[in-house]
Amino acid sequence: MQIQLSVTSDFVCPWCYIGEKRLARAIESLPTGIDVQLQWLPFELNPDMPLEGMERRSYRSRKFGSWEHSQAMDAQTVLAGRDDGASFDYEAIKRTPNTFLAHRVSWFAQREGKQRAFVEAAFQAYFAHGRDIGSESVLAEVAGGTGLDRDAVAAFLSSDDGATSVRALERTALERGVRGVPYLDIGGTTMLGAQPAETILQTIIEAAGRLAPRHAEHPRSPGVPGR
Repeated sequence: MQIQLSVTSDFVCPWCYIGEKRLARAIESLPTGIDVQLQWLPFELNPDMPLEGMERRSYRSRKFGSWEHSQAMDAQTVLAGRDDGASFDYEAIKRTPNTFLAHRVSWFAQREGKQRAFVEAAFQAYFAHGRDIGSESVLAEVAGGTGLDRDAVAAFLSSDDGATSVRALERTALERGVRGVPYLDIGGTTMLGAQPAETILQTIIEAAGRLAPRHAEHPRSPGVPGR
């Protein structure tokens, strides 16, 4: 039984990174017979960010009122992610990037069957290693490490391919009322925030339970293989 699950998120959102770790643990714990069709959808927390990004300290100080307040918020995410394997090295992050290019690569990766691997690698590159994921060359290298063709990704980023589609997905999220991330849609049940793995797991199981009666009403014909 396959459950449709979408996650609307942004690559500079620490709670999205923590949420990705918790979602992965939930999926790994699924009982036999339940599969997840996972899709990551784009959202930009900083849609007006310059293409080259901004120096992180000055940007965060302006956004949150002071550097001290920003650091206190960072400390909260470090503690929250500790038990989930989400590693943060905020000292290494020098710039807050524009994430549109990263969302384009995620869109590309989905079509190549590597989206989940790329999303995980991009979060890790930014939060654990302070890499500039607004850079085309960095993104191509990160994508190459997930099994995607690095040269193909570089060529993709040098073109406008996927840009219109990603913008359309962002507009759709806003039209659906998404104003914060991570935002999960699990078989029609929506959830906001980095939910505990146990909550995500239970919601997937419940979604499968709602589908089960339909499958029982329409059994497969003899000789038709299952999926």
